[in-house]
Amino acid sequence: MLRWIRQQLGFDPPHQSDTRTIYIANRFPQHGHYVPQKFADNRIISSKYTVWNFVPKNLFEQFRRVANFYFLIIFLVQLMIDTPTSPITSGLPLFFVITVTAIKQGYEDWLRHKADNEVNGAPVYVVRSGGLVKTRSKNIRVGDIVRVAKDETFPADLVLLSSDRAEGSCHVTTASLDGETNLKTHVAVPETAVLQSVANLDKLVAVVECQQPEADLYRFVGRITISQQIEEIVRPLGPESLLLRGARLKNTKEIFGVAVYTGMETKMALNYKSKSQKRSAVEKSMNSFLIIYLIILLFEAILSTILKYAWQAEEKWNEPWYNQKTEHERNSSKILRFISDFLAFLVLYNFIIPISLYVTVEMQKFLGSFFIGWDLDLYHEETNQRAQVNTSDLNEELGQVEYVFTDKTGTLTENEMQFRECSINGIKYQEINGKLIPEGLTEDCPDESRQSLMKEEELFLKAVCLCHTVQISADQTDGMSDSPWHANGIASQLEYYASSPDEKALVEAASRVGVVFTGTSAESMEIKSLGKPERYKLLHVLEFDPNRRRMSVIVESPSGDKLLFTKGAESSILPHSRSGEIDKTRLHVDEFALKGLRTLCVAYRRFTTEEYQEIDKRLHKARTALQQREEQLADVFSFIEKDLELLGATGVEDRLQEKVQETIEALRLAGIKVWVLTGDKHETAVSVSLSCGHFHRTMNILELVQHKSDSTCAEQLRQLARRIKDDHVIQHGLVVDGTSLSLALREHEKLFMEVCKNCSAVLCCRMAPLQKAKVVRLLKTSPEKPITLAIGDGANDVSMIQEAHVGIGIMGKEGRQAVRNSDYAIARFKFLSKLLFVHGHFYYIRIATLVQYFFYKNVCFITPQFLYQFFCLFSQQTLYDSVYLTLYNICFTSLPVLIYSLFEQHVHPHVLQSKPALYRDISKNAHLGYKPFLYWTVLGFCHAFVFFYGSYLLMGEDTSLLGNGQMFGNWTFGTLVFTVMVITVTFKMALETHFWTWINHFVTWGSIVFYFLFSLFYGGIIWPFLHTQDMYFVFVQLLSSGSAWFAIIIIVVACLFLDVMKKVLFRHLQPTSTEKAQLAETGSGINCLDSMCCFSDGETACTSVGRMLDRLIGRCSPTRVTRSWSSSDPFYTNDRSILTLSTMDSTTC
Repeated sequence: MLRWIRQQLGFDPPHQSDTRTIYIANRFPQHGHYVPQKFADNRIISSKYTVWNFVPKNLFEQFRRVANFYFLIIFLVQLMIDTPTSPITSGLPLFFVITVTAIKQGYEDWLRHKADNEVNGAPVYVVRSGGLVKTRSKNIRVGDIVRVAKDETFPADLVLLSSDRAEGSCHVTTASLDGETNLKTHVAVPETAVLQSVANLDKLVAVVECQQPEADLYRFVGRITISQQIEEIVRPLGPESLLLRGARLKNTKEIFGVAVYTGMETKMALNYKSKSQKRSAVEKSMNSFLIIYLIILLFEAILSTILKYAWQAEEKWNEPWYNQKTEHERNSSKILRFISDFLAFLVLYNFIIPISLYVTVEMQKFLGSFFIGWDLDLYHEETNQRAQVNTSDLNEELGQVEYVFTDKTGTLTENEMQFRECSINGIKYQEINGKLIPEGLTEDCPDESRQSLMKEEELFLKAVCLCHTVQISADQTDGMSDSPWHANGIASQLEYYASSPDEKALVEAASRVGVVFTGTSAESMEIKSLGKPERYKLLHVLEFDPNRRRMSVIVESPSGDKLLFTKGAESSILPHSRSGEIDKTRLHVDEFALKGLRTLCVAYRRFTTEEYQEIDKRLHKARTALQQREEQLADVFSFIEKDLELLGATGVEDRLQEKVQETIEALRLAGIKVWVLTGDKHETAVSVSLSCGHFHRTMNILELVQHKSDSTCAEQLRQLARRIKDDHVIQHGLVVDGTSLSLALREHEKLFMEVCKNCSAVLCCRMAPLQKAKVVRLLKTSPEKPITLAIGDGANDVSMIQEAHVGIGIMGKEGRQAVRNSDYAIARFKFLSKLLFVHGHFYYIRIATLVQYFFYKNVCFITPQFLYQFFCLFSQQTLYDSVYLTLYNICFTSLPVLIYSLFEQHVHPHVLQSKPALYRDISKNAHLGYKPFLYWTVLGFCHAFVFFYGSYLLMGEDTSLLGNGQMFGNWTFGTLVFTVMVITVTFKMALETHFWTWINHFVTWGSIVFYFLFSLFYGGIIWPFLHTQDMYFVFVQLLSSGSAWFAIIIIVVACLFLDVMKKVLFRHLQPTSTEKAQLAETGSGINCLDSMCCFSDGETACTSVGRMLDRLIGRCSPTRVTRSWSSSDPFYTNDRSILTLSTMDSTTC
């Protein structure tokens, strides 16, 4: 009762029905209490903001960031209390960051709005009031009859009513949805297929009942009830009747369809997946560093406040004669005064938190991501495809990968199938010169003996030609029925289209051998067997699904027999076969798999008239069900696909992609473990793993397969763990199948992970898509938290790609779903090495230096402010002018680090790619750990002390530095410290730069020049809008002193000298692999003078320094110089590619 009241008041809306009822042409029933359902309009909305909500929504999202919110609080504090610095010093940088980010996000959203308006405003034709009416796409309503012409895209999800063909069929390509370029056939129900004119369709009275919208592109359950005079005809509707929005009409003049799902309820819109936000390891480190700096800030503010009150405990400092307190100040609360002073110090030191870090990192990621797309080495000329970046937030994560999970078919292989062998009735055959030759015979046998096919061979080939979803190009179907055979009896080249490359290869092979599939017409399939045409009536298609792992067709032969032809994986066909050469075929399938061929088994069954009638009835009932249709169909399919007679098996080869073996070996040298996750059978997967170098011939291959019970699986895991422990010297590879994996993950996850981690390579076969994602999640959440990368090309890889830290889609032949859901997309697996070893390496080094440099320069900036308080009785006097405070991060020091983070190449790209071991130097976030962070922070504090006390020693004892005996004031002192600081931090960036371009030179030296010009301009004019003129003539006066110039030079050199010495000593006494590589690529003419990399076996770096000195005084002997390195050096181990790096020769010494 309470729920009913709530529903009536609108607080608790009634439960939505599981189905929707659509009245075609919106002819609603005139009688009864019909309440029309509410459906979405046909507008597509991919934008995030509107004109009205952009400002509040964008500001809300930006202030969710800790740094932005922190600076907002500081700004508000400055407005509310009397603080030593102007509110502008915090407000202007905050405004700059917020504005830049808002402009970027607003521009991106404007582009989305523009694209939406283009789609929503597209012209369409709708049947209304007995005629065709032109309207806009956004005006289509559910129930409207829409006309679509050839090569147009469908504006909504339509149920096909009729086409220009008598049978009501049409061809569609869904390339924009799932990337499949093959033509799919869609069919209208017979009762509406005949309504080919607008006038006839306008008279149609029919109702469509279907499920509510769902994202699955390949699932649709519905039925259509057509009212014809006194009777109502009910027909089932499935995916073959649904034309999806975004798909394109091909080879058909026009179609009419009724809109069932519109706008954001179409399947295309529901597949706009809002991917879970992936955060890189660098971003996590950045946040933890921010917290540490926040603690430093709070410590400095609290310490300064305490010291202020400790100092003021003395009477002479509490209220000196020149600064008497007012009565109000004497009577104010001590607690409030303490809080006010604490907040004032907080404001004074707040610039230790770098607000511009976020916006600089965003710009670096956004602009840096273009380099991947521009890289010609990642461009695939054959397919005209370049690398694609779908998210720029994970660029640096490419340099941190520890595990690669890869699909096999289409990722490691070409997904271009070639028929190799088959087994028919227990006899193996090979295709040689367009003939099927039994095993044992050769192609030299007389042609006459193979002019005709045996009965079993012909039946097998007919099964292959009839059990598929292959289409023939419509341009060929018109003229091909006359003579698809040449005079010599060989089939002419028909162009087949198939969603499965396996099917296409099999149909093409059958046509070469003599049984040609010539197309479909109405409800029949036509073939030519050795030139003799045959027509089979297509009665039912039992579609493929991943649970059954097979597909079937029921046809009526020319003689009237009802036949079932089935093909699928051997595990789904052999258990259901009761006759035929089952044992021999099983052996042949295993042999094919060992050769790395993809296998399918083919079987058939004859039905009696009574059996077929029963099957037909059960199929119709299951297909017209609106509830639990899939379950009912699965039961009927299993009832039909039993008692099969096995015909044989096929073996199709899928070639390895180019340079797969070299790429996998390079990944291994880089310290990355490769796991192959595939749905293929065990033997095929192992064979391909061996051929592509994933498994070595010398590797001890362990197996965890075909376990049915939990106990046997656990026992096997324990045995494998013991075996690995005993044989720890050799490398191990692990093979695990889907069923055993499910058992292992259920109870023995820890033991399974221990076994996997001790194996050099892991192969998981017979994997379901969700199992792939589970394996990735398992590694990802293990205690070590390794960075994972998943790479695949098909829809079955999407869950794995989304689960991994970095997801990469291959632009293959299995559609674009993997590419659409990935973070990055490449055309070939071989491009992965450059993506990781070069781009990943560069991005990580750049952003690691950017983040730590930002913290360093802000420590340099604020620490002198803190030290200055000891000399001004903690009176909160600022050391720098407000304009300098504001512009330090925005103008004076921002560009050099941004340009560095875009262009830096600390090692030549060719060296990085040819030396995969260099990747180990940056693994496990090595450059953003607490040691480097501590080094940069301590360096910042040291430099800040030198800035402050260096300037203080120069000016502190009332020294006159001007010719007229006049002394400098506090603003001159602060400006001197600031000048030294700007020059030092800019020079520090220059020291970190290895790769200099004209842009680097321009912004580095230009920043210093700009600072000097700005300061001269700012201090040379009396600005009327400033209430104080503290900086008037200060900078000019400072530069007029020779002593000040001398101090600037001395302090800058003193700051950077120790840093330079540290770099030199470490590079020559303890060089890392990367530093050796830097020395090794000093140009095409590398010699002993240029490089320290010419170590002889067993030499240390010191020896090479000595040898260089010998060279300088003319004692370098060419015969002593070799091109070898210490065997303990990980940089060159197992890698001979240095020989091709440059033209270094001992004679150059």
